[in-house]
Amino acid sequence: MLVLAYVGGRMIKRIIYIFVITILYSVFAIADTSDQKWMTKVELKKTGMHCADDVNCFNRYHPKIPMAAKANPGDFIILHTRDALDTEFRLDSTKDDLATVDLGLVHPMTGPVHINGAVRGDAIEVELIDIAPDEYGYTVIAPGFGFLRDVFPDPYIVNWRLTRVGAVSDGMPGVTVPYEAFPGSIGVLPGEEEVQKWKAREADLAAAKGVALGPSPGGAKPGHICGENGSHKDDCLRTIPPRENGGNMDVQQQQVGTKIIFPCFIDGCGLFSGDVHYAQGDGEVSGTAIEMGSVVTVRVKILPGQGKDMDMPVTVGNDQIIDMEPTRYYQTLGIPLKKKGEIPPSHAYLDSKKLANLTNVSEDLTISARHALLQMIDYLVKEHGLTKEQAYILCSVAVDLRVGQVVDVPNFIVSAVLNMDVFDKYRN
Repeated sequence: MLVLAYVGGRMIKRIIYIFVITILYSVFAIADTSDQKWMTKVELKKTGMHCADDVNCFNRYHPKIPMAAKANPGDFIILHTRDALDTEFRLDSTKDDLATVDLGLVHPMTGPVHINGAVRGDAIEVELIDIAPDEYGYTVIAPGFGFLRDVFPDPYIVNWRLTRVGAVSDGMPGVTVPYEAFPGSIGVLPGEEEVQKWKAREADLAAAKGVALGPSPGGAKPGHICGENGSHKDDCLRTIPPRENGGNMDVQQQQVGTKIIFPCFIDGCGLFSGDVHYAQGDGEVSGTAIEMGSVVTVRVKILPGQGKDMDMPVTVGNDQIIDMEPTRYYQTLGIPLKKKGEIPPSHAYLDSKKLANLTNVSEDLTISARHALLQMIDYLVKEHGLTKEQAYILCSVAVDLRVGQVVDVPNFIVSAVLNMDVFDKYRN
């Protein structure tokens, strides 16, 4: 009996010993690789359904817009962005839903972020680290907007299901658009000097009947600065045109891995991004790409004094532009030809009777691009069975307008290049 009690006691002690060692190991053991952290992150999340409800969102430019966050050079800045139109579109949205779009809400931007140590006259190098897509995106034809707005006056929408593999849609059967995401809008806030300069030149253009959108407080955010009763409502610039501060550049080569350099117009620069595109053709001809919400991660480096001599932002990349090239393509060529009596919308403000009477225009890239694009739409309708609206949408997300030459007068060449890999029949 004594022997059994002794053996039993030893066993109980051993069990207790093993239990204690296990607990201590779980506390002090080296964690697995997922727990190893080295990044310093500054994250701006969405705080409401729309920009109007979000303290981290704005849709006008002015140096008095307060900073949403501060970040040091080298920090990973994570921006949760909204779609370009700040809509309530869904996978089952129809063209009738375009009537709900308020263009006063364009574009909702996430930020601005104060970059510690940056001052006016510096430049910042913004490295695109990652873009995580939402599950849904859309492309629309909005009446009165787009490159061929005279040819396509009616609303239309294609709803896309998104993954990092490709975008597909019941409204575009047999098509998979590759994932080539980039920020449609990314930039820095202007200074007071820039606001007045840009406002004046755009007012001159509007006076000449050109397309120029002046300050408009309807739907403006932040409301206390840019809204109907805002302190600077007459000086808050719209986000639609790109300017020296970047903004709505819509340059698809600004892919993950590239670095975009911006001049700083205010201390802290005021970095922002939004209007992220899942994919876009060079031209974004319908007026929209595959528009989506996203999570954008960037990292910033200050370039002291280098902003003073910059006219516009620049992009520095490596093989990203090569990776985007199609493995097979179809190309149409355009020269500046038009119908007699026709005045394209882009030229209407010139009030030129001389232009109306011409069928061959001299040294005009815009009319050459129009000529190439109309041929591409005809090809997609005749050879691939798309409707004209589907063809126009596909051109907006997967056809690149490229300048061929600007010397062979009078006929400058612009080509339209279709990535044939978007058709499933050529891929699978």
